[in-house]
Amino acid sequence: MIRFDQVCKRYPGGHDALSEVSFALRAGELAFLTGHSGAGKSSLLRLIMLLERPTQGQILINGRGLGRLHRSQIPHYRRNIGVVFQNHHLLLDRSIHDNVALPLRVSGYRASDVARRVRAALDKVGLLAREHSKPLELSSGEQQRVGIARAVVHTPRILLADEPTGNLDPELSMEIMKLFSDFSDIGVTVLIATHDIGLIEAMGRRQLQLRNGRLVAGSDADAAG
Repeated sequence: MIRFDQVCKRYPGGHDALSEVSFALRAGELAFLTGHSGAGKSSLLRLIMLLERPTQGQILINGRGLGRLHRSQIPHYRRNIGVVFQNHHLLLDRSIHDNVALPLRVSGYRASDVARRVRAALDKVGLLAREHSKPLELSSGEQQRVGIARAVVHTPRILLADEPTGNLDPELSMEIMKLFSDFSDIGVTVLIATHDIGLIEAMGRRQLQLRNGRLVAGSDADAAG
């Protein structure tokens, strides 16, 4: 589903954020992306989201090279990707329902489809009963689950998460990880960037470790071994 072949990313000024990164994640796999601050995690996620392009190498999503996508095709491509952030960026003056509905309305979905999809997404994260609440009426863990519902409301094939449990205690973090695992079980490819080594070990999933822009663990050869 996600494949990097010798991908490099160099920024103006000569900084190499990623160097010769190669790995593949199969459909439905859940993996963790780790590394120190500045190791290249955010750059890697931005390349998958097509917020940036690689300097060298090839990225394939479901067998299709991203380098071949024209700028006009990018919005349609991004409908297949859901993104969860550490800071969920919820609109505090809107209901939970409206927050989750926002990406669908921006994409031009019909009102009847929006209502159905929002309720289904909230049901998946256990918050259907809170759809008319405002974000500040929810706990931190519930707010993060709203962020996950918003990320999956358009049924993406890939789910990316950037430090999704950074503001949560260990118990709530495991609840959030269980949700990600549930989405993986139904075929969604999940890649989670995190510093929480204890959480990674508890999940027992593959770890892609970056160091100074290079993949030092979690390559296909490591996974096979």
